[in-house]
Amino acid sequence: MTPAGDAASRTTVDVEGHQLSLSNLSKVMYPSVGFTKAEVIDYYLRIAPVMVPHLDRRPITLKRYPDGVDGQSFFEKNCPKHRPPWFRTVEIESSGRRSGRNRTELIGYCLVESAAHLVWTANMAALELHPGLQTADDLGRPTWVVFDLDPGAPADEVTCATVAQLIRSTLQALDLGSWVKTSGSKGLQLYVPLNTPGVGFDDTRDFALAVGQVLERAHPDLVTTNMGKEHRPGRVFVDWSQNTFSKTTIAVYSLRARPHPTVSTPLGWEEIDAAVDSGDAARLRFDAAQVLERVSEHGDRFEPLLTTRQRLPKLT
Repeated sequence: MTPAGDAASRTTVDVEGHQLSLSNLSKVMYPSVGFTKAEVIDYYLRIAPVMVPHLDRRPITLKRYPDGVDGQSFFEKNCPKHRPPWFRTVEIESSGRRSGRNRTELIGYCLVESAAHLVWTANMAALELHPGLQTADDLGRPTWVVFDLDPGAPADEVTCATVAQLIRSTLQALDLGSWVKTSGSKGLQLYVPLNTPGVGFDDTRDFALAVGQVLERAHPDLVTTNMGKEHRPGRVFVDWSQNTFSKTTIAVYSLRARPHPTVSTPLGWEEIDAAVDSGDAARLRFDAAQVLERVSEHGDRFEPLLTTRQRLPKLT
């Protein structure tokens, strides 16, 4: 997409039969590399065929950066009221704090269901999209278990990759397949697709914690499941608490608000192994252009998450 006129001008485009008015296309969103809003929108339009299936029917929290990654940002759970009429939402009851008092409220989360939805949210400067672990079909049932691997310096992505290998081996012993992606920031995230009935967030949270604790006991200098910051230096925090009804995880293929337009990128396990063997964390960092090239060459490495059906074993 090419901006027309000055920075405040608007451009109307047709995306899948929807007329969208785009604004401020020449605004620089990533100043260190001059990556503009037009390029953000173009990336989301081009990645939509593989990204949208992983967002479909999931409640989405937007993280918006109106003035780019160096400016202020905010999370937006309620889908903006000025959204197009074809932009659906799903309402979820939440306990919020308003005017100093706790009260229950309904939050209408965005449902991102097409390339047009992605372009609209990108035009709202929503650089990051954070979906829930459930879908609108059954809000109480997570379709994934997520192991969010957060390194405490001097641990890095390679340290996370080592822990990911350990988790994968543990899961294989339980006849569970797993897939891994970068967070687009400092860590990695390992996913276990379920897509089966009869599982709740208590089940997935307890399972993630149990696996993390097994590794923590075996590798105390490498792994921690303790949330306290004082326990993290040099270790990888296996954040089991992400498996909670109210939590979200950065979407696969989402941009991140880092100095460069890095992306939460699906990986092959051979790439994890190569990074560990080489000790090179740069092997696990990808920007928007690289991700588009990877998808063109390999397709969607996370596609199995959409259809793989697995059941959690009973851990005693």
